[in-house]
Amino acid sequence: AGPDRLGFYLTSRGTGNETYYAAQKAARAIGTNSVDNAARVCHSPSTFGLKEALGVAATTCSYSDWIGTDLIVFIGSNVANNQPVTMKYLHLAKKAGTKVAVVNPYREPGMERYWVPSTPESALFGTKIADRFFGLCAGGDVAFLSGVLKQLIEDGGHDQTFVDAHTDGFDDLRAALEALEWSDVEAGCALPRSEIAKLARMIADADRAVFVWSMGVTQHRNGEDNVRAIVNLALAKGFVGRPGCGLMPIRGHSGVQGGAEMGCYATALPGGLEVNEENTARMADLWGFEVPTSPGRTAPEMIDAAGRGELGVLFASGGNFLDVLPDPAEVERRLAAIPLRIHMDIFTASQMLVDGKEVLLLPATTRYEMPGGVTQTSTERRVVLSPEVEGPRIGEARPEWEVLLELARRVRPELADRLDPGGTPELREEIARVVPSYAEIAGLRDGGDSFQYGGPHLCAGWEFPTPDGRAHFSVVHPPPAAPRDGRFSVATRRGKQFNSMVQEQRDALNGAVREAVLMSEMDASRLGLRTGDRVRLSSGHGELEGSVLLAPIALGNLQVYWPEGNVLIGGGERSPEADVPDYNARVTVEAL
Repeated sequence: AGPDRLGFYLTSRGTGNETYYAAQKAARAIGTNSVDNAARVCHSPSTFGLKEALGVAATTCSYSDWIGTDLIVFIGSNVANNQPVTMKYLHLAKKAGTKVAVVNPYREPGMERYWVPSTPESALFGTKIADRFFGLCAGGDVAFLSGVLKQLIEDGGHDQTFVDAHTDGFDDLRAALEALEWSDVEAGCALPRSEIAKLARMIADADRAVFVWSMGVTQHRNGEDNVRAIVNLALAKGFVGRPGCGLMPIRGHSGVQGGAEMGCYATALPGGLEVNEENTARMADLWGFEVPTSPGRTAPEMIDAAGRGELGVLFASGGNFLDVLPDPAEVERRLAAIPLRIHMDIFTASQMLVDGKEVLLLPATTRYEMPGGVTQTSTERRVVLSPEVEGPRIGEARPEWEVLLELARRVRPELADRLDPGGTPELREEIARVVPSYAEIAGLRDGGDSFQYGGPHLCAGWEFPTPDGRAHFSVVHPPPAAPRDGRFSVATRRGKQFNSMVQEQRDALNGAVREAVLMSEMDASRLGLRTGDRVRLSSGHGELEGSVLLAPIALGNLQVYWPEGNVLIGGGERSPEADVPDYNARVTVEAL
């Protein structure tokens, strides 16, 4: 096929840092930077927004910073459903007096009150979580957050001393906010100024705060600007680099954070280095072979290339493009057009069954079956060793890192001596040499061994690893408000599932079944609908039938479950820098 017609993709399910590292090294030895991972379609906008503002591309704090901080603001993030282990931290935070604000179109029941099963008091009586909800419209994040910052500055609630001493770009941002009309802010987020001012007051009153966000922020056509707006708000008060403060793009899987840091990214080398001639030359010196100097295809771009007949081979280690990406019918057509697909996984996924010219299915070992163990990096940058666990084995199953490097050795036999590390301990030693922030990984030997790279707080003491040593504000402009044309804005949500794998048909936190269409009572009344009524949603791209569930959701907004709702979404809308798909649509509603 040649290196320009290859694509390698790795999912986040239990994937170790060693596998990510080996995969990207194998791909680059073969001659391509077209190697990507699941972070591309979730938090890649966070990487862009944080890196340019702070010089780091990961959560700046720890979960322990939630406990006793003055304020936690959740934006487009429903940790009760998607990161339930964090709820114990929230229970302790509430006991310590922490205030919680939730910015989301839907008043998530689990974020209102939650029962932590491992804490008797909470298990019996529940824990009140949110002190205040801000029910903006879907896509209104930049307008809302800009309005909060505009009000904060007008009230003198920001920290001008910190801004002057440690940041650049504030004057330009303030000028842009002064020019922003309140009427445009209110129209853009569908909330009145009085409501916006309440969050500004909560932030002004806080000496310390943590901002937490997830895919409700990033999976938009303007995902990078959504993140920049959050960073602007946090920087205005110096909420970074000190205890009880931080910016936290929260991850859903324990295997995501390390993917990009290991260089398993079409747009980044190990250590998060940009793909350019200087950095690829450094990698070439370390590895002993030439490294391509131009970025490769991102995961969505690989599927685009397949549709044009430009992808000859796709090696997918886990994942399920068919369920994960928008427009599943078109994704199926493009997968079928690839001359050779290799799917390596621990179970069967629907994308494996797409008819094609040649499809190979390879069984993989789980992370607990890896000789030498493997490591994973958590949301809070903790690198933890999972040891090999004794037990029965599937005879033909092999570690993915081993198979990918053997593939590279067979394609480039002259490089065989540089592509055979021996085992995962040796891979960890190599990672320690190549990625300075992971230097301690070489010392992990036993199960549970761990370290937190960068320490408890990145940018500690307000020292920013940017070229000028300062943090940077960004001028962002709210996108146009959704037109009032009778259509609804529909967003996709997650329930009882792991990635696209649905585990339960009913979500115990809100009573919704998978076919539920969450709709406000006022919108339903206007359309003559009640809970349980059957409706058809039409986007102009696709149709979805479901049942109405009355819910406390912003007027003009609907939510449906993902991946079922992907049929409503076209695959062409993506964020401009990170190339993350927009998982939102405009729909009409028809009673059945």
